[in-house]
Amino acid sequence: MKTVPEFFGSMVFDDRIMKAKLSSDVYNSLKETIDTGKKLDSSVANAVAIAMRDWAVANGATHFTHWFQPLTGITAEKHDSFISPAPDGRVIMEFSGKELIKGEPDASSFPSGGLRATFEARGYTAWDPTSYAFIKGKTLCIPTAFCSYGGEALDKKTPLLRSMEALNKQALRILKLFGNSDVKHVTTSVGPEQEYFLIDKAMYDKRKDLIFTGRTLFGAKPPKGQELDDHYFGTIKPRVAAYMEELNEELWKLGILAKTEHNEVAPAQHELAPIFTTTNIDTDHNQLTMEIMQKVALKHNLVCLLHEKPFAGVNGSGKHNNWSIATDTGINLLSPGETPYENAQFLLFLVAVIQAVDDYQGLLRMSVATAGNDHRLGANEAPPAVISIFLGDELTEILKAIEADTPYNGVQKKKMKLGVDVLPRFTRDSTDRNRTSPFAFTGNKFEFRMLGSSNSIACANIMLNTAVAESLRQFADRLESADDFDAAMHDLIKETITTHKRIIFNGNGYDDAWIQEATEKRGLLNLRATPEAMAVILEQKNKDLLISHKVMSEAEILSRHEIQLENYCKTIRIEALTMVDMARKEILPAVEAFTSDLASSIASKKAAEPAMLCNYERKLLRKLSSLLDMMDDKVDTLEDAMIHMDSSAGIAAESEAIRDTILPKMCELRAACDEAETLTAERYWPFPTYGDLLFGVR
Repeated sequence: MKTVPEFFGSMVFDDRIMKAKLSSDVYNSLKETIDTGKKLDSSVANAVAIAMRDWAVANGATHFTHWFQPLTGITAEKHDSFISPAPDGRVIMEFSGKELIKGEPDASSFPSGGLRATFEARGYTAWDPTSYAFIKGKTLCIPTAFCSYGGEALDKKTPLLRSMEALNKQALRILKLFGNSDVKHVTTSVGPEQEYFLIDKAMYDKRKDLIFTGRTLFGAKPPKGQELDDHYFGTIKPRVAAYMEELNEELWKLGILAKTEHNEVAPAQHELAPIFTTTNIDTDHNQLTMEIMQKVALKHNLVCLLHEKPFAGVNGSGKHNNWSIATDTGINLLSPGETPYENAQFLLFLVAVIQAVDDYQGLLRMSVATAGNDHRLGANEAPPAVISIFLGDELTEILKAIEADTPYNGVQKKKMKLGVDVLPRFTRDSTDRNRTSPFAFTGNKFEFRMLGSSNSIACANIMLNTAVAESLRQFADRLESADDFDAAMHDLIKETITTHKRIIFNGNGYDDAWIQEATEKRGLLNLRATPEAMAVILEQKNKDLLISHKVMSEAEILSRHEIQLENYCKTIRIEALTMVDMARKEILPAVEAFTSDLASSIASKKAAEPAMLCNYERKLLRKLSSLLDMMDDKVDTLEDAMIHMDSSAGIAAESEAIRDTILPKMCELRAACDEAETLTAERYWPFPTYGDLLFGVR
């Protein structure tokens, strides 16, 4: 049996394979393309394609695909076999440099937000050599960008790569001012922690809401939920452990650095965290991780739920985007070092991030806006919809000292007293972790905690990279023209702290008093739902940001606004129609059957011996009869509202109407049905309950 180091990355055409399969000239030329963006020579592409094909075929591949990330939020692929006809009637396995570099999938059915007409079907995929090709099943997958016939980005990879280059360009200007001329490239890196639920497949198959929408649209709270916190970091059940073991193996074969796994707070909830890598690669890896999580779960008769809020009343699932900036020489630009007060370069990059988050808080909130995430943000397990930055005591005091031009006396580090002599004593980290903060500094990185579990991390990192690039651009413009660099840098840091300190908050983000202070006193945005969050991308300053750094064109910006709102509307429409279907075909008949049997029992007792009747039966019959009428009325009201929705005013108006009209009616129908569940005998209820789903995996 192979060890992990032996099979890790075995299904990836990575640097080790390229060194072994390519000539030194071809390898060096390809590396230069990857590292510097140099145009790839066609002869190099052909040599790489031949080596890639031979390696893939030797590992069992029969097909290849350009693997891309359209604006659907998931990945896409069209498989072509390697076979070509030979003169003798047999076939040979062929794959050219042209096929490697460019593909032409039909783009007509992918969302474009108006970038092209429906009849304009032509689209192109272009090889991204910075992300390694890999084998999935019997298919060689080539990570690619996806664009329209006119060159507009129809995917999430292209703007992400542009945003990384924008930040690289501006960061190099800053580093040059500090004399770091040996740095050739600056990249951002992320490590997305992925939360998810595992439920029994047999139970999943009995719930239309989970099948059609990924979340439960009905369900009364079980007697036990997450109140005891006994699931968090608890012993992993054997069935789940077996799933995690196979999941790790599949991820490791694809070179995905799956590192940490544990039970999360809610019953049936778990988390997987990878080691950090380059943002572009980790975006690809996270998309693969979600796909493989769901595939492996089915092999264990489980279903992996990635919806942000699959169960009401218990924790939803997020994806914590741990983001940092590093040089090609191995320096983490967000690492404070031993004396962060004296580390001017660190402080400059720190305040650049602070300014970026404050200036473009709306774009960051917009980047995580989905119908599913709206249920989670602001709940007890997730950050509020208001964005703020947690820095911790030491950095906060340092910035205060700089702003006030006073000496920094330091925060005295305390020894942790563990109370057991055999255990070592160690210094407490001066930066605690604040799980209520949307954007928290955690030692040498920022943890952006607002992403929903099913989100692509591309969107959040596009906005974060670009916003920080703009801060660095402004800083570089000012410092490059300064006569006294040190004095100018000191003044710049001080002014930035003074201007943007409103975004810094180290307290409890769940506190209602904070939300009031943030919005009324500090003027921070509170964009609670997707329709108002998506509107910010149309604001002129936000369009100017993305256009000026060549991350998106105006047409691409407008398309994303259109697509996200359309997705929001369609998602809730599907949920509403599913509720109507389940209520009419399952819940109402079940409650009516129980009510009828109860009424028959009462009638029989009354005919035989009136004294046998009890108040419980009569009271229950009255409640259920009333609920039947209420549920029937709520179903009709919801269906009528859906029928008469006016979409002629445009997608923005439609999304607002759905938020203000359809969602409240869905909540009313659910409340009535959930109450009926608590009163209906268990054998009558038509599908598994919350108790069954959350505690069914043993």
